[in-house]
Amino acid sequence: MKRYNISWMLALLVTVLSSCSDYLDINTNPNQATSVQPLLVLPAAITGTASVSSQFNSYGVHFGGYMANAGGFSGFGNLFNYQLIPDNYNALWVNTYDNLNDYKYVIDQTEGDDTQAYANAAANIMVAYNFQKLVDAFGDVPYTEALQNNANLTPKYDDAATIYQDLVTRLNAAIALIDAAEFPAALNSSSDPMFGGDMEEWKKFANTIKLRILVRVSGVASLSSFVTTEFAALDKTLGFITDDAIVNPGYVKDKPNPLWNSWGYTTTGTLANSSRIPTQFAFGFYKGQKLTDTGRGAVVYKNFETNTPVNQLGNEVDAPTIITNYSTWYTGTFSSASSIGNALGVLKGASQGQVLMLLAESQFLQAEARLKGFLTGDYAASFDSGIAASYTYLYKDVTNVVAAGKNVTADVAAYKAENPDSYLVNIKLATTPAQRLEAIITQKWIAVNMINSEEGYNEFRRTGYPVTVPGGDGFENIASKLSTSTRADKLPSRILYPTSEQSYNAGNYKVINPFTDLIFWDPN
Repeated sequence: MKRYNISWMLALLVTVLSSCSDYLDINTNPNQATSVQPLLVLPAAITGTASVSSQFNSYGVHFGGYMANAGGFSGFGNLFNYQLIPDNYNALWVNTYDNLNDYKYVIDQTEGDDTQAYANAAANIMVAYNFQKLVDAFGDVPYTEALQNNANLTPKYDDAATIYQDLVTRLNAAIALIDAAEFPAALNSSSDPMFGGDMEEWKKFANTIKLRILVRVSGVASLSSFVTTEFAALDKTLGFITDDAIVNPGYVKDKPNPLWNSWGYTTTGTLANSSRIPTQFAFGFYKGQKLTDTGRGAVVYKNFETNTPVNQLGNEVDAPTIITNYSTWYTGTFSSASSIGNALGVLKGASQGQVLMLLAESQFLQAEARLKGFLTGDYAASFDSGIAASYTYLYKDVTNVVAAGKNVTADVAAYKAENPDSYLVNIKLATTPAQRLEAIITQKWIAVNMINSEEGYNEFRRTGYPVTVPGGDGFENIASKLSTSTRADKLPSRILYPTSEQSYNAGNYKVINPFTDLIFWDPN
């Protein structure tokens, strides 16, 4: 991991939050800074997590079956056959740990200070959020010896299941710290670009991360006692997030939302990526090959009713090209490099917020927990709420408000009517627990499409849903047509540890088989 450098952090703060110059004026000479106030570091760290979240989404879109190659492009070798190398996802590891270093600084500077309890708690919650992402992608990772900078440049790798359990402990402590604070300095929209200082929302976010952790390991036999105990202790009165958890420090065209910058348009107005289009596997959940979803399909995919270009990953023979000047996930209007209209759906515009967790995901987590008896309540009601929450997010504009003329209730009803015989939409038609779980996970996979796609990949590995038919056509087979994976589903089981670890932490570096070495919660 990179050495933490306070001057570098100040440069990041100026870059990310330059619109607040008076707020950042904390040193006469920033090149000779010796300390930074934690409430200045925290918003930069949260904004950094938003950027890293987009990188996790980009990793998930390829392995999770959401994105394929367009026509006329070469150089996809490792992606086509899943013959991964350590260099493929080096940035994902390095950037996440760099971001965690920022939170560690906040925690160190505020530990034991009641006036800074809210900042400390928020930083600890975000540490848990980021470490779960790392574990789900890499498995065992440096944790107890991590983030010590020069004190330990070769941290050991901790057991992934043990890290998961400690993350729950960390989240419990953060919630308790918020409740116990007597004279805390309030966070606000400047210091908290996600919840604007609403600590009840921070507690619900922490509770929802716990829910995700517990649901993910609910099938791991060695953790059954842990899961039962922690579900019993879960604060049901507090509940879970009631809206999408979105970061927006003030994105604009020249400093855009990272998802928009990756898959929409660059700051100069050119198309950010012209080599990727949706998979047939994903598109089939909207266009009728598996399900019909006119409401969401029309706002997610350009030219949904006519000729949205789609492909199976690895098919270079019949691969269609992109729509000129358009990402196929942008449904707005491109007139010129200086005239790009806002839209609904996934790619709304440069100023849209960056999603860290969808309300839809929270509802589907609750649905599964209720289905399995860990939470009381009606799993079907949570399932229906998850679908409605997915429609709601996609119908929101760049200001995070549902657009005029969009009726979520009516369109969800139409969705159910479009698929009258499918238990994947009408869960009460499911007759077995397996079918009910399939419905929940499939709808979650649809909801996180191009938003938090890594969660779709995680849940596919954990459950095997949505159903795939290896060897089938592109609408049935989630994997690349040229896959060399030895797994039954023909996907990778994980990514490899990066070259930075191979170079700087060789004593702890692990050689991994991307098809047979599993993340601990993966039963396959």
